[in-house]
Amino acid sequence: MSVYLALMIALRVRAGVALGLAAIACTRPPNTTPAPATSHLPPMPAVQGPLALRVVYPRADAAIEARDSSFLFGSTGAGDAQLTINGVPVQVWPNGAWVAWLALPPDSLMQFHLVARTPRDSADAVQVFRRVARFVPPAAPVWIDSTSLSPRGRVWAQPTEYLRLSARASEGATLLLRLRDGTAVPLERDSRPEEIPAAIRAFDRDSLNLQAPQRADRYAGVLRGRWIGADPGPILATPSATASGTLPVHGGEAPVLEAIRGADTARVRWPLDVGLTDSLPLVAELAAGQGDRGERIVVGRAAPRASYHWFFPSGTRAVVTGRRDDQVRLRLAEGIDAWVAAADLVPLPAGTPPPRAIVGSITITGDAPGPASIRIPLGARIPFRIDEADQRLELTLYGASGDASWIRYRFADSVVRRVAWTQDAADRTTVHVELGAPLWGYQARWIGTDLVLDVRRPPRISRGRPLDGRLIVVDPGHPPLGATGPTGLYEGDANLAVAQRLRAMLEAGGARVVMTRTTGAPVDLGARVRLADSVGAELLISIHNNALPDGVNPFTNNGTSVFYNQPRSLPLARAIQRTLVQDLGLRDLGVGRGDLALARPTWMPAVLCEGLFMTIPDQEAALRTKEGQELYARGVYEGVVEYLKSVNSEK
Repeated sequence: MSVYLALMIALRVRAGVALGLAAIACTRPPNTTPAPATSHLPPMPAVQGPLALRVVYPRADAAIEARDSSFLFGSTGAGDAQLTINGVPVQVWPNGAWVAWLALPPDSLMQFHLVARTPRDSADAVQVFRRVARFVPPAAPVWIDSTSLSPRGRVWAQPTEYLRLSARASEGATLLLRLRDGTAVPLERDSRPEEIPAAIRAFDRDSLNLQAPQRADRYAGVLRGRWIGADPGPILATPSATASGTLPVHGGEAPVLEAIRGADTARVRWPLDVGLTDSLPLVAELAAGQGDRGERIVVGRAAPRASYHWFFPSGTRAVVTGRRDDQVRLRLAEGIDAWVAAADLVPLPAGTPPPRAIVGSITITGDAPGPASIRIPLGARIPFRIDEADQRLELTLYGASGDASWIRYRFADSVVRRVAWTQDAADRTTVHVELGAPLWGYQARWIGTDLVLDVRRPPRISRGRPLDGRLIVVDPGHPPLGATGPTGLYEGDANLAVAQRLRAMLEAGGARVVMTRTTGAPVDLGARVRLADSVGAELLISIHNNALPDGVNPFTNNGTSVFYNQPRSLPLARAIQRTLVQDLGLRDLGVGRGDLALARPTWMPAVLCEGLFMTIPDQEAALRTKEGQELYARGVYEGVVEYLKSVNSEK
């Protein structure tokens, strides 16, 4: 699957470069792409069947969201066909597959006329795709883009908190947000550059597309301590009608934004309701969430709907300080906030004090070959975060004071060399765990109000036979979801074929292999991770094949990549990337850190491989063959062996 889809399934904010710019930037026509000179992919069989024009992507019901250029792909059914789309010549591969990088028509319904010819036949088709609606400034002296107003919806803020307002309106206008009581809040020109779409930043190799111009039609302002619009209701549903966090009765119409330029004025209602939080703290318990490791986990983010940053076990408590629609802000410590889904919180009764912990005496237990367990008495289930380095773990406890007079080591042979603690702020304590070997894996869990951190020992690996006895989980990515190639090959089928060949290679080398799936039946992401944890896997390898988001040129951005999430998995990712590139001979897109479920586990090194691109015809064709599947599997196998030889080896 496209890493893009795995990272941002709901997000389709994409952009591209104009066809003219693309032609200037490269010396070859924009719709041709020779295979790399070093490509080791098997030759593509020639197909000379009857013409059968087919567009695989975009789907008929899809909406394209890109600035001015994007791609289409499909098949003609004949490898000797000549194809044009809206008069632009498009390369056809020997098996009839094609990919086109085209300028997008400016209309909301975009029409593409496909014409194909062979010495035997001709065919044409018209495809119409919808463009995601974008505001186009009208030919008027003054205007306001009502889709640009931010924030919108329901917001709960503290009385002393500044709420940033932003809008897009005609250049040179005076902007005023008029509240119900007659107050006028000014918005000034915003000097920040235009935001680059997330997909372009993540996947476009053309640095020119990362240049963001400043816009003269962007405005920003601030508001503090004001009710706006209608009463948004209680910040959380509470078990008592008088519970802390409920808001007093307040009603009002939506505020009105005015843009004034000379004698002309434009007005729009700003769909925003703002309530102020109670001065008494509202404490909530994190009681649901995503179960990546069997127990329920609530994910926290540094901003609403941003990347995962904290993983709070169920039962953790924190103070609620704000909300934006379905995202709630928690105060972890002074100056440190986390955003979680409102559905994952249960408010506690009014008067519940904010959670506060005292770090008591710490005990380290556990004999080889099992994990070492660090037990930290706290007295309250407070939020925490774990950060890792090569031979160190840093456990940050929010809302905690240190009083660990004793740190006891109950055995001599330990992966834990030393434990210490520091008081970094009045409400923040850090427990430092120094390890006697490279970090392999860890887990954190609550036992009552004691936090237990289990630290895994690295396996003893034979240099001569590094796979002997290793337990490896191989995950064939998808279904559900997944990409489809120009001739209709489904990524889930390709992933399974490669994974089965990888399993055979690993088992022949002496490893024990567990597959997350062996059929085409869908398997949930969380279930795949829980399986790897439950069997005690020493490595987790997820097999995928890539695709790109709209607006990213497939001819300049395809290749091989491997993704990791935890720092300790980076050496494994680099080893597999090296051998995959060597064996496949495709462009080296490098390794990358990705917020991917199959790369996030902490109990073992885990990576997600994107060996080939489903959307590039010769790479899709290779995945249909035994030779291409073997090349991919061999590259991963050799990387795993190379990595294991470098870890804690015995002769």
